[in-house]
Amino acid sequence: MPDAVVIGAGPNGLVAANLLADAGWSVEVLEAQNAPGGAVRHDRGVDPEFASDLFSAFYPLAAASPVLRGLHLEREGLRWSHAPKVLAHPLLDGRCAVLSRDLEETAASLEAFAPGDGAAWKELRNVWETLRPGIIDALFTPFPPVRAGARLALRLRAAGGLRLARTMVLPVRRLGQEEFRGEGGRLLLAGNALHADLSPEAAGSGGFGWLMSMLGQTYGFPVPTGGSGALTSALVRRLARRGGLVRCGEHVAEVIVRGGRAVGVRTAGGEAVLARKAVLADVSAPALYGSLVAEEHLPGQLLADLKRFQWDFATFKVDWALSGRVPWTCPEAAQAGTVHLAEGVDSLTRFASQIAMGRIPDEPFALFGQMTTADPSRSPLGTEAAWAYTHVPHRVRGDAGEAGLTGSWDIPERETMADRIEAQVERYAPGFRGLIKARRILAPPTLESMDANLHGGAINGGTTAMHQQLIFRPSPGTGRPETPLPGLYLASASAHPGGGVHGAPGANAARAALRRQHTELLPHFQRRLTQRDRKGRKT
Repeated sequence: MPDAVVIGAGPNGLVAANLLADAGWSVEVLEAQNAPGGAVRHDRGVDPEFASDLFSAFYPLAAASPVLRGLHLEREGLRWSHAPKVLAHPLLDGRCAVLSRDLEETAASLEAFAPGDGAAWKELRNVWETLRPGIIDALFTPFPPVRAGARLALRLRAAGGLRLARTMVLPVRRLGQEEFRGEGGRLLLAGNALHADLSPEAAGSGGFGWLMSMLGQTYGFPVPTGGSGALTSALVRRLARRGGLVRCGEHVAEVIVRGGRAVGVRTAGGEAVLARKAVLADVSAPALYGSLVAEEHLPGQLLADLKRFQWDFATFKVDWALSGRVPWTCPEAAQAGTVHLAEGVDSLTRFASQIAMGRIPDEPFALFGQMTTADPSRSPLGTEAAWAYTHVPHRVRGDAGEAGLTGSWDIPERETMADRIEAQVERYAPGFRGLIKARRILAPPTLESMDANLHGGAINGGTTAMHQQLIFRPSPGTGRPETPLPGLYLASASAHPGGGVHGAPGANAARAALRRQHTELLPHFQRRLTQRDRKGRKT
């Protein structure tokens, strides 16, 4: 019997397992899919000569994460690679906003849009450098981040206090208008905000767009050399060296509860896997509380709150094997690992509004990844392993385009939507379609079938909007990984601090389990010391 059972071998589950193993616990990880990694996997399914990331691809949060850095995965063979430029946002008139790890290059790009915008970007970066240690500590530690929050508050006061706090909760459209005269800086901020499900008009989208932009400015958008699965392999190897076990193809059907406490899990095959100390769940909050744990073990208020749980946007992704490099009309885009494709902030608003109305966008905002540009090992010389994803509604009420898509995502609809994304790429890179050797389409149901945590194609474990963050994640409460059921901990992106590959939800859950075990054992040790002391006095 292991000390802990972890449900799910995604990055958060594997981080949790590693930290528990570091503390001397025996750990067993059960993964429903036939391979570990969750949304951090790659394969050669598009073309045998091309390494294609199935889900996530660029990892700025991983680069910044003290959780992952503390695991020293480079000792397990993990290597990172960078594109020459972090991100590009080309426009049809030939202008292009560029985010580079070189501050001067970023500033020069934005200065070309409007005089003074380079200096404005540098000022935003100066604010980031002042706040960065406090933000990183607060972001990746359990909520509430008491010590980290106190340090951040001091730095926040030094950087402008309430005025800066106001800036961070602004919609990204307003933030861009206040900070920049030209379109370049506004595009970088707004495009990065839509890496989550935050429209240009959403409260807090300014702070998120600024955070992602500054992460790119400081750490870049690195990729694991060889494919995203290299990160997973490093986590699995590290865990195995510490005695941990990962079992794939084991779907967990329920959490076993005895005496009001989680004591293990039961697989779909009927096997009971018991745990001496804790069960950690790297699954979505709706799956944990709506399926794995029987209702009678949960408070009615939690069940009611989960009915209001909001998923982030659904995702539609296309992978390509290209016979040559993408022929961008803006040459700067050729050097970027990530390319944002939308004709201005107004187009981003239009795109997000169509999703909000339940309509499939007619001109989808595409996040385009050039993986060979970022990591030359991904495909043969002179070719490009590429992908693009966009967002669509969960509940489709209509098609903003002329194809009449319904959201059934049958084969004809998948092909039509993939063509629509390719047409968007073709606007900025004429001749793109002529380079396609092969493509793979991952519609929302496909993504969910490959990773149950990607419900309906949602990739962030729930919305990034302010009403479902901090003490509101996954429902109003403490924002902590402990659940109402003793011995059970939420270790997925549905917990604070949310989506992205950084390991914090898993780390927070592991630390909570260790702390609880210490708290439970402390009275036992105190009684033994008292008894020993009494015996000593008698003698």
